[in-house]
Amino acid sequence: MANAPAPSNVGPGYWSVAVGRALIAVVPAVIITFNRDHSAQLGLSVFGAFALASGLLLVLTGRRNLTVAADRSLFLISGIVSMIAGGLALGFHTGGHGFFLFVVSVWGAVTGFLEIYAGIRVRKRPAPAKDWLFTGIGTAALALLFLLLPPNPVVSVGLFGAYLVFLAVFLPIAGLSLKWDAPRQRRSTPTSAAPTSAAPTNTAPNDSDSL
Repeated sequence: MANAPAPSNVGPGYWSVAVGRALIAVVPAVIITFNRDHSAQLGLSVFGAFALASGLLLVLTGRRNLTVAADRSLFLISGIVSMIAGGLALGFHTGGHGFFLFVVSVWGAVTGFLEIYAGIRVRKRPAPAKDWLFTGIGTAALALLFLLLPPNPVVSVGLFGAYLVFLAVFLPIAGLSLKWDAPRQRRSTPTSAAPTSAAPTNTAPNDSDSL
């Protein structure tokens, strides 16, 4: 019963997913940061490549590294939405600034909400919950800012570049923290589970001794 309140769990290799998402964000972040051309066409091309690659990563790795079906479904949907948004952005990279705002806003709202919801579900497990909430809020905030700020391509593309920098900095820290904390959690799990398993064994001491 001690583990029952935690509705989700991540596998020992999940840290590599967070680091992988960060590595995918690094290249487009550098392209936007060091490129004077902050046109909508550049924004659509960079976003399309980023969303397609990060969505593919979530689809391919979610089933192996998320051990609860509900969480696998949430991140699978997020990955599919990212791939669709990325494909649309690349396919219509000449769609203009309005299309760039629309695609990124819808993508950010949907995927941000899914990650926030995933974090709320596992709020009693600080390690994944804190990371998912922080990333989800950042993605949802990007969508909101795209709707509120003046429609200026330079501002919009620069803001998306800042979001990519945020991912490139935060996700490696989150992923490596999960990796380093995993051995500690494995050591603490048997001791925390011992009192719950010891209670029923008192009713059948002979069976427990034979085990």
